[in-house]
Amino acid sequence: MQRIWLAAFTALLTLIGAPLRATTLEQAMADPDWIGPPVERPYWSVDGRSVHYWLKRAGSPVRDLHRVGLADGSDVVVDPAAMATSDGADAVPDRSGSRAAFVRNGDVFIRELASGRLTQVTRSPQVESSPQFSADGRALHYRSGDDWFVYDIAAAVSTPAAELRLQKDPQAKQPDALEAQQLRYFATLRQLKADREARRQHVETFTNGDPTRAPLPFYLGDAVQVQGSSLSPDGRWLLVVTSPKGYDAGKQGKLQRFVTESGYEEQEDERTRVGRNDPAPQSLLLLDLRGHSQRALAMDTLPGIHDDPLKAVREENARHAAQQGSASDAAAAPASTRAATRTGTRVKAKAEPAEPSQRAVRIVSRGDDGGGGGIVWSEDGSQLAIQIRAIDNKDRWIVSVDLAKATLRSEHRLTDPAWINWNFNDFGWARDNRTLWYLSEESGYSQLYTRPIGGQARALTHGTFEVSSPLLSPDGRWFYLRANVEAPYSYDLYRVALDGGPLERITRFKAINDFALSPDGKRLAVSHSSAYVPAQLAVVEIADGAVRELTDTRSAPFKAIDWIQPQIVAVPSSHTKAPIYAKLYRPRDFDATRKHPIVLFVHGAGYLQNVHLGYPSYFREQMFHNLLAEEGFVVLDMDYRASEGYGRDWRTAIYRNMGHPELEDLIDGVHWLEQHAAGDPDRVGLYGGSYGGFMTLMALFRAPEVFKAGAALRPVTDWVQYNHEYTSNILNTPQIDPLAYARSSPLEFAEGLKGSLLIAHGMIDDNVLFEDSVRLYQKLIELHKDDFELAGYPLERHGFVHADSWLDEYKRVHRLLRTRLQ
Repeated sequence: MQRIWLAAFTALLTLIGAPLRATTLEQAMADPDWIGPPVERPYWSVDGRSVHYWLKRAGSPVRDLHRVGLADGSDVVVDPAAMATSDGADAVPDRSGSRAAFVRNGDVFIRELASGRLTQVTRSPQVESSPQFSADGRALHYRSGDDWFVYDIAAAVSTPAAELRLQKDPQAKQPDALEAQQLRYFATLRQLKADREARRQHVETFTNGDPTRAPLPFYLGDAVQVQGSSLSPDGRWLLVVTSPKGYDAGKQGKLQRFVTESGYEEQEDERTRVGRNDPAPQSLLLLDLRGHSQRALAMDTLPGIHDDPLKAVREENARHAAQQGSASDAAAAPASTRAATRTGTRVKAKAEPAEPSQRAVRIVSRGDDGGGGGIVWSEDGSQLAIQIRAIDNKDRWIVSVDLAKATLRSEHRLTDPAWINWNFNDFGWARDNRTLWYLSEESGYSQLYTRPIGGQARALTHGTFEVSSPLLSPDGRWFYLRANVEAPYSYDLYRVALDGGPLERITRFKAINDFALSPDGKRLAVSHSSAYVPAQLAVVEIADGAVRELTDTRSAPFKAIDWIQPQIVAVPSSHTKAPIYAKLYRPRDFDATRKHPIVLFVHGAGYLQNVHLGYPSYFREQMFHNLLAEEGFVVLDMDYRASEGYGRDWRTAIYRNMGHPELEDLIDGVHWLEQHAAGDPDRVGLYGGSYGGFMTLMALFRAPEVFKAGAALRPVTDWVQYNHEYTSNILNTPQIDPLAYARSSPLEFAEGLKGSLLIAHGMIDDNVLFEDSVRLYQKLIELHKDDFELAGYPLERHGFVHADSWLDEYKRVHRLLRTRLQ
């Protein structure tokens, strides 16, 4: 049916012969298949002769793999028969460049580059991952779950690299008093025990010396669980990340489902709330697979590991609690200061001096390294680097390991009184096996650095811009990276030499999403987009910058619409030197002599960038902004403080104070619209989802004189209810820092509501829980507020997926804005 409609629509456009100037709300909120799917996950074939990408089928959740032959430009869907001979993504070459390994459909394959011969290494129901060639090129290592395997290429045999047993070593048992007495009394018993030990040592000697036998087990004890592991390229070392067994992550609530296939109410576990318990601390074990020994890697020498970065915060909260006096006195205090005792553990009236103790840490997650990621070996296996993060997230260390001594040496410490960015943690080894490279925000912006082991760090990039996704070229000479050098909202690809030098611009798309370097290092497969063009694929010649476009997946109806191009503006800030970048949508027939109603859109996530030149993740909202502009609104979409793309200070402006700097920025936006876009300050509304919903509430509750109406979609209403990983970075925990939670809770300011409020929320949202909106709804009832509404969506989680729900939600948003502001 959908295809028939699209065909009819296209035919009508042909007859009309003119572009449409707007879309309807029904079309904007329809299944996005009508737009055309974006290109996803591009990668090169092992021989570099073709580029692959994934594309969603119309009317189906299935993704097809496409292969584009660069010689003839053919673009074909890889069918099941052809899939058996296709390459997978992220192929890993050996050091000689004669073969490459990759994972496809959870199995491991090796491609010989000269002959093209493909060898399937595994065929199992388990999912294998992390292929890497041994340093001598004779074997391939790969992981299945927590277990590593070594595939002998010549013999075509796989063996476990190590067997890990989570139990005590039976041979390590010490005899008790009675057993010792028996051995002292009876020579025959002593001889039997000696014979057993001789046989055990004989088996161990032959097992270690005979490569055809499975290795002896390592006993890690019964008090830990494995969180991840990494095998060295020379096959000698295995680094194991562990955490305490049975660690209590804190109480979990139950999420209720009302509309179910069974017809009965069903429940599922919710996430743990912030502060209910810290994440499980992690430890490191280094296993010598040749010598069959294991040693713990102590972290007590890390610089700052014994510091208490939250001491001042504890003392501030303790002073506040003492000033509030008894619980009855606190109950009579203003709402904005009452939270010192309401969040669980009561803050002591007097700060206790903290004894120096070792802070708990975790290994920084790095994609495919399992739960214990952040582990990088040099190509020859002689060097190991690990990225470690304090659980309080005030410190990040990159350490090297003295493998012989089983000790850590700090190579780089990044410390932040607010929190370490969860992005910009890439690191690795140069091809000399002696030089580390890493990203760091130490200058205030993410930049690329190198450091020889034990030597001095060197910045390869400098400036007030952010670099990300560094990729070392096959010859080891160049780093390719994504950066917003030209402007905070403009992203392109650049390169810089490993030995230093100027930052060279490679592309001029101004909106790079992703990229992959060809196996020979001469071309780039680039995913790029623009305001109304979803991600498309192009190949760029590095030598001369020549661009060859490979795809345009947009539908004819979508391309036929004459969309309003958002104008990027720099709104002066009344609180910072830097401007607040924003997207402005104005009516085509904009008349500066009359006042226009104002709508602010507030993006979600907090740390997210929506003011850029690429295709937005909020593409439905962008179409909605077109509709509002056609109806006479001026719409402003701001990258308020906390947003991504503007450096460390912009990101951390909200530390212990969520909802306040951002509101100042939104109010600056309203004033700017009044002065420069004929905005009417008496008709101002706003809307947003998730963090944007939170900010909608803070605006309506704390600045009701400015904002007259707002739609808070899936909003956080009290950060005490949100998850630990995100919230504790910004507000610490409710037990340590109740003041920060009181300052940042919309519930604490709900009394201020004077305008119109729509709350919309998915009822099975497992990110921001539906409970958040229900609690606020009850609060507004008790406050005797008049103009508020709650819309629940029984089959939606945090990100809506059903077109019916999208349409219903935005019909309500649209009706609110038109009724209250026009």
